[in-house]
Amino acid sequence: MTTEELTSPTDLHLPALPAAWQPVLGEQTTLPYYAELDAFVSAETAAHQVFPPREEIFAALEATAYEDVRVVLLGQDPYHDDGQAHGLCFSVRPGVRVPPSLRNMYKELGADLGLATPSDGDLRPWTKQGVLLLNTVLTVRAHEANSHKKRGWETFTDAVIRAVSDRPQPAVFVLWGGPAKTKKALIDTTRHRVIEGVHPSPLSANKGFHGSRPYSAVNAALAELGHPPVDWSL
Repeated sequence: MTTEELTSPTDLHLPALPAAWQPVLGEQTTLPYYAELDAFVSAETAAHQVFPPREEIFAALEATAYEDVRVVLLGQDPYHDDGQAHGLCFSVRPGVRVPPSLRNMYKELGADLGLATPSDGDLRPWTKQGVLLLNTVLTVRAHEANSHKKRGWETFTDAVIRAVSDRPQPAVFVLWGGPAKTKKALIDTTRHRVIEGVHPSPLSANKGFHGSRPYSAVNAALAELGHPPVDWSL
């Protein structure tokens, strides 16, 4: 790689990567696609409202360090309504109305493990147990779903998935829905466990998500890998 191909991360609009991920993802910030992505997000932020706030774009990586990842739960792009997105897939802060997909996740949580319906949509307790709540696209224009799709985020989050796959310690990858399932090609399935299923969206949840018991499936896979289970209660 020549010097001309590199970009200085200090010139970027996007926030710095969390320190725990720098050794495996730092090179991404020097590549041409990342400079183009950065310029795009900067322009979007100048002209429109963009979610999540800049300081929360890498919240998933901040919440779960590279060496601590035991489960990767893959989402798509952030929630696009006011006050919803805070950098973790499917999660919203306390006080924010629980979105439909997350409501379906909670219904299955009760059916699978008999747990009470959580009082809010904050999934941060899962991240503290090694669950990486990663969207494949990390920003979105307000009220316009998928508006930042195919602008470079997928290249970056593919690198996140590959980094976990390349790690010596095995993990469990949870892929719900068609777009997530395409990421299976990035995962070394000889060492890691992959749980595929229907997306919890209201458009598809009744086509196989309900009754799939994903939480107990994740814990069974963790047991096979020698990891303790996730406490899914919230």
